[in-house]
Amino acid sequence: MRIGIDVGGTKIEAVALSPAGDEIARRRVPTPRDYPALLDAVAGLVRELDRAAGAVGTVGVGIPGTLVPHTWLVKNANSVWLNGRPLGRDLETRLDRPVRLMNDANCFAISEATDGAGVGAHVVFGVILGTGVGGGIVVDGHVLSGANLIAGEWGHNPLPWPTSDEWPGPPCYCAKRGCIEAWLSGPAFERDHAERTGVTLSAADIARAAGGDAGAAASLARYHDRLGRALASLIHVLDPDVVVLGGGMSNIAGLPEAAYAALPRYLFAAGAASDPVATRIVRAAHGDASGVRGAAWLWGVTAGADSPP
Repeated sequence: MRIGIDVGGTKIEAVALSPAGDEIARRRVPTPRDYPALLDAVAGLVRELDRAAGAVGTVGVGIPGTLVPHTWLVKNANSVWLNGRPLGRDLETRLDRPVRLMNDANCFAISEATDGAGVGAHVVFGVILGTGVGGGIVVDGHVLSGANLIAGEWGHNPLPWPTSDEWPGPPCYCAKRGCIEAWLSGPAFERDHAERTGVTLSAADIARAAGGDAGAAASLARYHDRLGRALASLIHVLDPDVVVLGGGMSNIAGLPEAAYAALPRYLFAAGAASDPVATRIVRAAHGDASGVRGAAWLWGVTAGADSPP
């Protein structure tokens, strides 16, 4: 049995999977904004799933950040109370078993490459479009983590080909301006619409209104174009077989198709009728469950998970 834990900003989700990937049990609790309480919450979920499955499972954990090479301390987490903490070692002590950790976007990519929308593809890029923007790369079933363990962090590249009214771009929590995350996250989409129209709506409400409201339609069109630009710059470097979209924004109807349609405007020498864009853009097969399933798969078919020595 494999146990996956997805540590989110508002909730911690846990799942127990059989070796074949069938779900045995699932649990969810609010995320404590306190480090010792978070350790207690994760340990409690693991033990609860052990009891539900009648077995002691392996444990993989997806986190909203990554680990510092050699020290294995958490870094770059937008759940800032995790930064600088030896989360893996502390969980191993609590649970008395090895624990594998990995960035939550990588876990998402693992899930979709293993038995989701990217199954069978040589190179899969998994995209998270939610409260933040992240990504993960899987090549032939193995995560590409990179020398600094930040491969796939496309959300902190600048939005390419900015228009005059997009420069220098909104501030990002990373202390820079104009990051892709500052344009394509759910809150960024809502901010852009409010600034252009003076109307504050949720991302879902903007998307629903786009069929009959000119302001909402324009906001959604800008989002489509920005996503197309951002993905084009990614494809220029990685050229993946498939891009899998996840996170709350991926639930907007028609988003994969709209992003794909924008690519020919920006990709180098591509998009003609005789040379269509080969990279597929699809929605995640497992939806919101992909991150926690990928954490469980850290002890499955993939290699390269971040874990303390």
